[in-house]
This record gives sequence, C-alpha cells and structure tokens, in this order.
Amino acid sequence: MKNLQRLLQVMRQLRDPETGCSWDIKQDFKSLIPYTLEEAYEVVDAIEREDMQDLKAELGDLLFQVVFHAQLAEEQELFDFEQVALSVADKLVRRHPHVFSDVVYGSEIEQKQAWEALKASERAAKEAENHTILSGVAKNLPALVQCKKIQDRAANHGFDWPEVEPVYAKVLEELDEVKEAWQSGDQEHIEEEIGDLLLVAVNLARHMQVDPEQALKKSTRKFTRRFEYIEEKVAQSGREVNKCQLEELDSLWNEAKIALQKA
Repeated sequence: MKNLQRLLQVMRQLRDPETGCSWDIKQDFKSLIPYTLEEAYEVVDAIEREDMQDLKAELGDLLFQVVFHAQLAEEQELFDFEQVALSVADKLVRRHPHVFSDVVYGSEIEQKQAWEALKASERAAKEAENHTILSGVAKNLPALVQCKKIQDRAANHGFDWPEVEPVYAKVLEELDEVKEAWQSGDQEHIEEEIGDLLLVAVNLARHMQVDPEQALKKSTRKFTRRFEYIEEKVAQSGREVNKCQLEELDSLWNEAKIALQKA
C-alpha cells in the first residue's frame, strides 16, 4: 500500500498546474487513449514472450495509465482511484459467491454458468440504461475483438445459428460475393464484401471455440517466421527478396514450412 500511495502522490505532482510536467498537465481522457491501448498490448506481448521482468515493467506502465485516468476524474470530481478499486473489488466479490459467501457449486460447469448469469444480469442493467443490446460494447476495441463481442452479445439474446454447418456455408456464400464484387471492379463494393467475409469468418471461429484475435496473431507470427526464413536464404545468395522470381520465393516458402515445423 505504501508504494501505491507513493504512485498516487507522484501522479498528483505530475499534474500540479504550477510545478508539474507540462506534457502531463495538458493530457485528458481522450489524449491518453493511444497510450492506454499501447500499454495493454505491451503487457500481452511480454506475456506471450514469457519475459517476466518485462511483464513487471509493462504492468507498472499499465497501472500508471489507470492512475492517470483516475487522477483526471478526481480533478473533475467524477470519481477517484479509491472508488475505482472499490468498484472492481465489489464486482469480484459479487461474481464469486462460492468464495465470499456460502454458495456451493456442484461442478466447474455449474460455476461457469452462474458466472455468465451474473454477468448477464449486470449487462441487462447496463442495457436498460443504454437502451440497446449492443451499445455497451466498446467502440475502440480491435476490430476482431469488437466483432466477436458484438456477435456474442447478439447470440446471448437468441440471434445465432445453433450449429457450425450453416455458418460454414455462409462463409462460402460470402466468398462468392467477394469474387462477384471483384469482377465488377467497384472498389467500394469490394470493401463491403470483404468486410462481410471477415465478419462471418469471426462467427465461424466463435462456433468452433476459437478466439479470432489470437488465431490471427498466431498466424501472423507464423507468416513472419516463414518470411524471415525466406529473407535469410535469399540474403545468403547475395540478393534481395524483391529481385527474386515469385516461383523461387514460393519454393522457399514451402521449404520454410517444413524446416520451421521441425525446429
């Protein structure tokens, strides 16, 4: 607690209108958005790299963003850090009656169902305030994450296919529509149909219990490793990638798939 109090005090000093930092003084909720997002992604990156020392540092940077937003809110008499902490503590206690009260669940499945029911009741209260089912989904989430959350929300209200097969058929249908749009040469139509294809691909991932954001990140990392393999092989021959024929690069790609799978 002593270190947390020190952090809060450091934040107050940074925001002091007379003796604080000019950069910190001029920030507001909106100007901090890119930094908050960046720090959250850097936490994820440290976890995926299994770098615990870096994780410690990145968690500190993310905590600073929380403290910064809380300080701005306190200055505007909206709320303060103590209320932020109280709010999340109350939520955790409310969602874990099997830990903080005498509720007993018969299985992990029953516990998960109770958790989802509590979240649903909280969402229902928010929806009553916001007037729509989907309005509570944050608009600045990464596109894949936002798409999945919106589809999950709609599915929780009965708007969803009951099984995978019709979703898979929809992917093929949307793919055909992309081809038709491409053949038309209408760039705006192409963009629309590509968006529809991506949306239904996210839905397919949901039905197959795959997180689309994580799946795409893994595939992107795989692509990066294979391309770097190609780049290294080409460099060994004293050339650059853009000077090679596509057939050679494709052959090296297939070679990379085998070599990196064995590594």
